[in-house]
Amino acid sequence: MRDIMASSTPSYKADGSKATTAAKLDASVFEVVPENHDLLKAAYTAYLSNGRTRNAVTLKRGEVSGGGKKPWKQKGTGRARFGSSRNPIWRGGGIAFGPTGEENYIKNINLKAKRLAIRQALSLSHEAGKVIVIDELTATGGKTSAIAGLLTKIGAHRKTLVVVDKLTDDMVRASNNLSDIKLISAMYLNTFDAMNADTIILTKPALTVITEWLGEANQKAKKETEGVSS
Repeated sequence: MRDIMASSTPSYKADGSKATTAAKLDASVFEVVPENHDLLKAAYTAYLSNGRTRNAVTLKRGEVSGGGKKPWKQKGTGRARFGSSRNPIWRGGGIAFGPTGEENYIKNINLKAKRLAIRQALSLSHEAGKVIVIDELTATGGKTSAIAGLLTKIGAHRKTLVVVDKLTDDMVRASNNLSDIKLISAMYLNTFDAMNADTIILTKPALTVITEWLGEANQKAKKETEGVSS
């Protein structure tokens, strides 16, 4: 197994000042650069598909109103035969093969592959220098200025993903007014958010949660525990 402290990233204190030492990252989570991006694409599209709603519904031929009378007689007009104005080729007619509202857009990815995709996304972000670690995130009273000031000192750019160990009402209230900031808890980290962020800010408690959740050392310990229990 690789050295779990093989890489580091810029670290900042809670007030935004730079720490003297860089934060250590688990190589089994932040150094898993993919050979190809097939898994990342699958996880990315699955996230979008699983969040898709089934709101689109069209009327079929039998559901369109009107059309009870034959538009014109069968013969003698020189025109093509038509039995109903509800025919799909007519304007205002029914829709052939349209959405019914019962479509299933869910795409399933097994848990092991999903976690690997998150590792790959974090590794690519780390390789690009997008990952920053801070001691903690506080937003007393839900003041937006507290988070905005901290992000300015850190130098966060454009779309910023802030990952904390636990969300609080003050944190959510403070971040709601910042259009380019997305605040999530560590256990809800996903490939889509990691790939779309220009900067990923992790609090140290959140980094601990992510390492325990995705790290090789934790996975190995779980297997050993399951082996003993069985």
